[in-house]
Amino acid sequence: WLTSDNMHHQWLLLAACFWVVFMFMVASKFITLTFKDPDGYGAKQEPLILTAVTKVEEVHVPEEKQNWPEVFQPTGKALSGNLIRQPLVHMERLELLRNVCRDTALRDLSHTTVSKFVLDRIFVCDKHKILFCQTPKVGNTQWKKVLIVLNGAFSSIEEIPENIVHDHEKNGLPRLSSFSDSEIKKRLNLYFKFFIVRDPFERLISAFKDKFVHNPRFEPWYRHEIAPGIIRKYRKNRTETKGLQFEDFVRYLGDPNHRWLDVQFGDHIIHWVTYVELCAPCEITYSVIGHHETLEDDAPYILKAAGIDHLVSYPTIPPGITVYNRTKVERYFSGISKRDIRRLYARFEGDFKLFGYREPDFLLN
Repeated sequence: WLTSDNMHHQWLLLAACFWVVFMFMVASKFITLTFKDPDGYGAKQEPLILTAVTKVEEVHVPEEKQNWPEVFQPTGKALSGNLIRQPLVHMERLELLRNVCRDTALRDLSHTTVSKFVLDRIFVCDKHKILFCQTPKVGNTQWKKVLIVLNGAFSSIEEIPENIVHDHEKNGLPRLSSFSDSEIKKRLNLYFKFFIVRDPFERLISAFKDKFVHNPRFEPWYRHEIAPGIIRKYRKNRTETKGLQFEDFVRYLGDPNHRWLDVQFGDHIIHWVTYVELCAPCEITYSVIGHHETLEDDAPYILKAAGIDHLVSYPTIPPGITVYNRTKVERYFSGISKRDIRRLYARFEGDFKLFGYREPDFLLN
C-alpha cells in the first residue's frame, strides 16, 4: 500500500513538472513574439533592425519597386516608435504619385515642363546635396531656414532675421535655375529632393488670409494691385465696395482662362499655383514628399533621410497648427456656388489625386 501511494505521488510530481515546463515554453514564446512585433502592446519593444541592401542585383526586388529612391531602401540603422512605419508611408505616397502620373486621363493636370519657373522654385544646398522645392503656405519658411543654416550663412535657425529668409540676395540659398543645364541635370539626378504639400483647398484659404486679409510681411501689392484686378474681372455685384472676398478669389482661380491675369501678377501667383506647376512631380523624381498634416512626423523623417538630422532640427511646430480643419473649409466655402467650387476643384484635381487628398464631396455635392 505504501509503495503504491509513493508511486502515485511520483507520477503526480512528474506531471506537475511537465506542466511547469510546458507553461514556461508557452510564456517564452509569447514574450519573444511580443518583442518582435512592432505593433505589439504592453511590453517595451526592441527596435526593429533593417538590413542594408546596397546592390539591387544581389537580391530579388519586384520590378515595380526597383525605382524607389535610395533613401527608402533599408538603412541598417535602428528605428523605433513611429519611425518604423514612416518609410512605408513615404513609399506609399511615391507609389501613388507614380500611378497617377501614368493616368492618361489626368495627364493635363499632372504633367508640366521643367521650365525656368519650376527651376526658380527649387533651392539648392550643395554642401549636403539637397534640393528643396518651394510650395508656399505649407511651412515653407521654416524649411528655408533649415537650408540657410546648412549652407552656412548662419550657425542656427534662431540667428536668422525674418527679413533675410525671403531675401534671395542675402540668404545664401541659390536657385537651381542659376546653374548651367549640365549642372542642373547632375543635381536632379544625384541630390536628395523633397517638397511639402497640404490639402489644396485649405492651402488656398491660407494664401487668401495671408496675402489679402492679414498681410503680415507688408506686401501692399496684393491689396493694391492684385486684389483690384481680381475684383474688376470676377466680382458679380459691381456696387459692392468691400475688399477682395474669398468668393471673388475662388471665381478667379476656377476660371479656365485665369492665365491671362496670372501673367500680369507675375511671380506673386506662386502662393496659389498648383503643386504640379510649382514642382513638376511627374517629371522630377523626388525622394520624399512631406504632408503638412503630418509634419510633426515628416519633418524629422526628412532630416534623417537626408542625413542632416544631427546638424539641424526643424523649428518647433505649435500644437494643432498642422491639423486639417474641415470646419474652417466649410465656413469659407459657404455661400459660394457649387458651379464655382466644381470649377475650382477641376483646376486643382491633379493636386488632390497625386498626393492622396480626398475629393471634398461635402463641398461639391
